[in-house]
Amino acid sequence: MNFGFGPALLFCPADRPERYDKAAERSPAVILDLEDAVAPADKAGARESLVAHQLDPSRTIVRINAASTADFAADLAAVERTDYRTIMVAKAESPDVLRALDGYGVIVLCETAAGVLAAPALAAHESVVALMWGAEDLVASLGGSSSRDADGRYRDVARHARSSVLIAAGAHGKAAIDAVHVAIDDLDGLAGEARDAAASGFAASACIHPGQVSVILDAYRPSAEEFAWAQSVIAAATKEKGVFRHNGMMVDEPVLRHAAGVIRRADAGK
Repeated sequence: MNFGFGPALLFCPADRPERYDKAAERSPAVILDLEDAVAPADKAGARESLVAHQLDPSRTIVRINAASTADFAADLAAVERTDYRTIMVAKAESPDVLRALDGYGVIVLCETAAGVLAAPALAAHESVVALMWGAEDLVASLGGSSSRDADGRYRDVARHARSSVLIAAGAHGKAAIDAVHVAIDDLDGLAGEARDAAASGFAASACIHPGQVSVILDAYRPSAEEFAWAQSVIAAATKEKGVFRHNGMMVDEPVLRHAAGVIRRADAGK
């Protein structure tokens, strides 16, 4: 898996160039958004801002409009005038849309019913580096009105989509990105979801407000206890063969991979 971003990805409206540098200062990576964050009348101006005010390409992703829209070709033409080479495709539903994106690292956003069903085929495409899922557009595509119940927990259909996209990404060695937490002030809820995302295997979580970045970074960073456990397990494995007992726990190959994942998360958070 060669993702190269994360673990916090901060969305920034592409028509607000005065926010670009601030977003880059607050987050390890920025998603400059030409899609939902920009009103139709402002999209042409947003594309010009994208070209005129460029950030570090190694820390920047550009979200372009869906291939089914008239803005797709114009967005792509604007990106080609920049040094950005990682594109997030909104409402991806078929690998066919990726033919126009040769030479780019592509993040496909599976945020419709068709997109979730197409996740395995999308993940298999050689240009795809990551898959992200989106709860709100997904529920809207189903004719629903809310992705969460009264307690703030994802409804079953959203949890199914989240798991499906994560598994599709993992099956093809691609990174998975967790959806944004739209309740900006619910930092406790965000922290819980980000911890679950990290433990489940997501490489990053997207967010929509600078105040959410540090919460995500803290959630993805292993605790001192987790890190010490991972180090001790890996150290013990150098002295043992096959399955062995360590501090009352059976350690086999999957547990060793869990420990290695903790070390990777620690390294990514430095």
